Amino acid sequence: MEKAMNTGCLLEVRDVNNSYDGETMLQDVSFSLAEGEIICLLGPSGSGKTTLLRILAGLEQEESGTIFYRGRDLRPIAPHKRQIGMMFQEYALFPHKTVWQNVAFGLEMQKLTKEETHEKVVAMLELVSLSGFGERNIDQLSGGERQRVALARSLAPEPELLLLDEPLGSLDRTLRDRLTTEIRQILKSIGVTAVFVTHDHAEAFSVADKVAILKGGRLQQYDSPENVYRSPVNKVVAEFLGFKNLFKIEVGKASSLAELLLGGTGNKVPERSRQQYILIRPDGAKVIKSQEQPPEGWPVIWGSVSHSRFQGTSYRYEVSIDDEPLRFELPIDPAPPRVGEKVQLALNPSAIKVLPAV
Repeated sequence: MEKAMNTGCLLEVRDVNNSYDGETMLQDVSFSLAEGEIICLLGPSGSGKTTLLRILAGLEQEESGTIFYRGRDLRPIAPHKRQIGMMFQEYALFPHKTVWQNVAFGLEMQKLTKEETHEKVVAMLELVSLSGFGERNIDQLSGGERQRVALARSLAPEPELLLLDEPLGSLDRTLRDRLTTEIRQILKSIGVTAVFVTHDHAEAFSVADKVAILKGGRLQQYDSPENVYRSPVNKVVAEFLGFKNLFKIEVGKASSLAELLLGGTGNKVPERSRQQYILIRPDGAKVIKSQEQPPEGWPVIWGSVSHSRFQGTSYRYEVSIDDEPLRFELPIDPAPPRVGEKVQLALNPSAIKVLPAV
């Protein structure tokens, strides 16, 4: 039997590959997860997120590669013996059972006494803020309450690892935003290690300690949410995160804008033939008023405001510079210039990145 490279990790995925009907679903995926950490598998539909989750649960088999769980190879271990819980987007609750019976269901296989089961169900309902809901039927609950019941049922058997497959996907944005914070607090309060699948990067950033971005079956980046946002590793990740200020650097044809942007960042316009792009994060701009001096080392650009939209906490701004439409998020105070007006922007060097295509 192979030995795990890092026995201090609860879970280690090494070089996992999988395909379906000749189509590659996962390609050489590797990462490790420490005990008590929450990782989000983040990516668009068809990126391999759910396939990887099902492999971890033992519901699908990897074609090659190894998954270690506390240093043991998971492959020969049956799904029901892996001490892994799973929560689905559809909740998978029993509509004919009460809230209490749904939460208790996962405990039945453990052959606990009635007293032990009662104690655990009470604790779980309290944990998810549903004390007093035990006798309610499932059809009497809101979507958010059903999600809490599903979480309580998944946590009741005390799994060492919990897998959550798009658990908030069917809820509206306001409820999702609230429950992402609550789910993280609940998991952290009891120290459960979790793998959380989502296609929503805002949701992933709110829940996760680490984010694994998958695209086309490949693990593109694995890092903390802050590092993923601040420093996407390539154009694929930047585009998935929704960054719009991406333009290609053509070797030997560097535009004056590219020269200006890279001049103060320590980066040079590349001379290699490899495709590279400049990224300007939308949070990196500051409006410079007349007679005001820009921060030292910040490149300054002039442009015309072509679009402005108030969003409550910020303005979404589009500025045309050298025929390049650049989009920024600007604070509401001081109020930025209006559409059609000229604007001077200073750009934070830390928000300017040179990225490879892949």
